[in-house]
Amino acid sequence: MTRTTQPLLTTNISQLKLHNRGKVRDIYEVNNDLLIVTTDRISAFDVVLPNGIPYKGQVLTGLSEYWFHYTADVTENHLITTDIDSIDNTFVKLHKDILHGRSMLVKKVNVIPVECIIRGYLAGSGWKEYQKFQSICGIKLPAGLKESDKLPEPIFTPSTKAHTGHDKNIPVSEVINLIGKTLTDELKEKSLKIYSKASEYAKSRGIIICDTKFEWGITNDNKTMLIDEVLTPDSSRFWPLEFYKPGKPQPSYDKQFIRDYLESIHWDKNPPAPALPPDIIQKTSEKYLNAYKTLTGKSLI
Repeated sequence: MTRTTQPLLTTNISQLKLHNRGKVRDIYEVNNDLLIVTTDRISAFDVVLPNGIPYKGQVLTGLSEYWFHYTADVTENHLITTDIDSIDNTFVKLHKDILHGRSMLVKKVNVIPVECIIRGYLAGSGWKEYQKFQSICGIKLPAGLKESDKLPEPIFTPSTKAHTGHDKNIPVSEVINLIGKTLTDELKEKSLKIYSKASEYAKSRGIIICDTKFEWGITNDNKTMLIDEVLTPDSSRFWPLEFYKPGKPQPSYDKQFIRDYLESIHWDKNPPAPALPPDIIQKTSEKYLNAYKTLTGKSLI
């Protein structure tokens, strides 16, 4: 069992301008950059739950930093630093005790309104869609695949980026209508490359990356950058390799555990979300911490 700490549900740094408060992140403006503070909030089915998950903010920040460095040869990203002491702002340093370990100073970019989802295995909404249509997002797949089967090759299945409510899977043709063919092709190619590189590494550490989502932005001088978080238990399905057995749902290191619990109590997936029992909170925290330790080789605590 891990020792628990009081989860951080919200921040209020009144001396900094609040840029945006998302489902999980509080984002502030610092000079011409952004300070992304990852709280311990957790969302499921696009609804923020009333409970926080201890250490979740640190896990998401630490893993994102790790992957940003690991994939820097594939694409540029928005990360400047996670070191609070190196940020040239008095008010940031004033709140160091809250911000330490859960904050990233990043470049400000124009966010591309598409979530780039890469699927390497058949699970979740992809599995449901396959059962009905033998395809995902219009991509035809072989007949006879089982739940959790590895796909012949990873596929690009984008969705709209919704600020409220549910994201919606869309065909690539719709992405082209939104952002143009050149940019769509670039995002698809880079997203597949990152997934391929990361999933190979993760497998060597005993984790299957079933699927993941990437978010992208464009700088004022027209450079494409990987943004937000990357390859975390919030944005990916992580399965332990040693227990992998196609034909059924897999045990996981990610928030699928919470989704499964919420499905079991037949919540209608509309706000307000029900409170989580202490044992579900504790086990989820342990899963996040284990994912971090397995992938990075370092213990967060």
